[in-house]
Amino acid sequence: MAALYEGYTLCGLVPGQTLTNSGIQGIEAERDSDHVVVTDSTRSVTLYKVSDQKPLSSWTVKQGQTLTCPAVYNSQTKEYVVVSDNKVIRIWKDEDILLDKAFKATVSSDVWRVHCLPGGEPVVLFQRGAVRLLDSLLSAPQQPIEEVLAQEESIRWSTNIVADSQQFVIFTTELKGDSFLYLHRLNPNTLQRYRLEREEPGLSPLSFSASYRDKHICLLYLYPNGHVYQSVISVRGLGGDEGAQALPLPRSLLLGLPVGEGLLEAASAQVLDEAHVAVVGVPHPSAGAGKDFLCIWNTNFQTLQAGKEMAGKIYGQLWTFSNKLFIPHGKTLSVIPYECPKSSLASALGKLKQAKTEEFKAPTCVPSWNNILHGDKAQPSRTVETRKTRTNRKTQSAPSLTVDQVLEFIKTAPVEEVQREVEGLLSRADIQDLQPLVGQLASMLVSRSLADPAFYTPSTLAQLVHTQSLCHSVCPDLVLLALERRDFFLCQLCLQFFPDIPEAVTCACLKAFISMPDTEAEKLSLEPDSVSFMETLIARERAPVGLQNGFSPTSTDQDCSDALGGGGRVVTKAGEEDKEKSSTPPETICPVGLHKAVLLNEVLLTAYSDTFLLPHLKDLSSQHIVLFLQYLQFLYLKYSQDASPQMHGLRSPSLTQIMDWVCMVLDAHFTVLVMTPEAKGLLVNLHSFVKSQVRLVSELGKIEGSLQELNKMKAKKDVGQYSIEIIELF
Repeated sequence: MAALYEGYTLCGLVPGQTLTNSGIQGIEAERDSDHVVVTDSTRSVTLYKVSDQKPLSSWTVKQGQTLTCPAVYNSQTKEYVVVSDNKVIRIWKDEDILLDKAFKATVSSDVWRVHCLPGGEPVVLFQRGAVRLLDSLLSAPQQPIEEVLAQEESIRWSTNIVADSQQFVIFTTELKGDSFLYLHRLNPNTLQRYRLEREEPGLSPLSFSASYRDKHICLLYLYPNGHVYQSVISVRGLGGDEGAQALPLPRSLLLGLPVGEGLLEAASAQVLDEAHVAVVGVPHPSAGAGKDFLCIWNTNFQTLQAGKEMAGKIYGQLWTFSNKLFIPHGKTLSVIPYECPKSSLASALGKLKQAKTEEFKAPTCVPSWNNILHGDKAQPSRTVETRKTRTNRKTQSAPSLTVDQVLEFIKTAPVEEVQREVEGLLSRADIQDLQPLVGQLASMLVSRSLADPAFYTPSTLAQLVHTQSLCHSVCPDLVLLALERRDFFLCQLCLQFFPDIPEAVTCACLKAFISMPDTEAEKLSLEPDSVSFMETLIARERAPVGLQNGFSPTSTDQDCSDALGGGGRVVTKAGEEDKEKSSTPPETICPVGLHKAVLLNEVLLTAYSDTFLLPHLKDLSSQHIVLFLQYLQFLYLKYSQDASPQMHGLRSPSLTQIMDWVCMVLDAHFTVLVMTPEAKGLLVNLHSFVKSQVRLVSELGKIEGSLQELNKMKAKKDVGQYSIEIIELF
């Protein structure tokens, strides 16, 4: 039977959605099954690697310009194609940074869509029904474009497929309540027009989906009354011309979906294979009203084979690529993997016997040394019941709730009882797959916590995060809930264990941490290893002054005076005397409290992309930015003074991470910092740090040749008990 697996979040949706507009204009496949191109409804095109749930590149048109069709990827030329403002075709490559500087061509008529199949040439479909290959159109962009459609006729949907090695552009139109299907074949160019049978008065199809199998093009379409029809068109002998009469298009009813009260408003149906259809926005037959589901129906046996409730609004949009469903709902774009194995009537009706394998975990067998040394003659090993086995036996002996019962229990039960039941469920030995269970429990706990201010289970949520079976995409509201409840210990755990935290959430954590009073931070109970590192770093006595990590405190004043030379302050003799008396570098005292420093370190250790972090950093105030830079300066000085400030086994940022964050913060706020008087000295010190790093790289470059020569030298095989060798490098 078909199955829907645990989904994950690919990205958030832009604000300002309506019931039928998620903010996503289209999703197209890219170079392989793991890359997609997402076009929003305004100005941006973003390339995502699906398995990593991270954006790789993003391109945006200028303010005032609008993308009017989804971007596509031309696998032949490794280029992207998109249309802005209806008539401007833009083409660019992955390495291009600014979309405005890429190739542009203005055509003479409004474009509806650009379609491109893997390995094929892009095809341009105009709003008035004309079709052109992209290359032939760009050879003369201002060529006249004929009008195929009637005056009041407008396109509603389009796609392209390959059938019998020929490319077809398929699009549907609407005219005075009637729906039409156009089939445009390329090379040779032929056009056939069909009229769809009318449904109930006033009803037009909500969605279309096309596929090709057995020498036929199959068109599937869903109406607001829940009827799913299929029309089949043979590609053999297709002729026709633009002036031909519209042919009637026969149809057959595939499914009659339950719609509840009223009609469907935002729903979509997509063909998955010859026997399965994915439907979103249609009520589940056994669920209550007001719940939106993603379902897979078997059209051969008229049975529902898989269903998954989708949180938030459903926008009636659904895409499928490489056994993954892409569905915008609520505030996120989710990816739902699916599987549609070949079905039999027995499995569709639930009569097929499934082989059940019950795993029995025997008590731990403790071997004896006699058995190891003397083999089977020794006394057999003792069977010992471990503490975990005893705990599991006690848990299993008592009546326990099922997973579904616990999920329902979370919705209404008091906090203490919820914590007890969840902990008992997690400790049970009969749980086969922990990851989906943890995701369901976390989502349910977070949903109730957001809806009920009096309900919150910090210890249970922390336990779920500690399982390492949870990530941000499975429960995207967890970190924001922790920030709202000021549960900074849970925030710390999420930053440690979640590999996919978006840059916006990282900056939200940074803003919350940096603005928190030190008195409040010191009351927190945080992860011990990270606290131990900061305690050691702050309390450690400073090592003798010397050049370490490319920086020495004695060079700080020289760098500062160099940076301010010619119009800056002059290092006076008194200043030199002071320097001789004390070589303490600036800001060696931590500018924030111990626990606040621990939380800031977690932000430094979080993975990020420069492109997507920079806009969110600009939301921080100048006061917070100065304090954050002072802390980064403190870390840099400590790392420079101590020979090995990073301690193995303890969570600590590296010197490279510190410098990367310094550069990112300066890039985001340089103009503001230059105009801030109290930041002047800080900028000078940071400038000296950069110079010291450049000097370090230069020194490393000087010894590179020496190290290469040493590597080339062949050591003597026999040097006796000891040897004295003179190595002449230069």
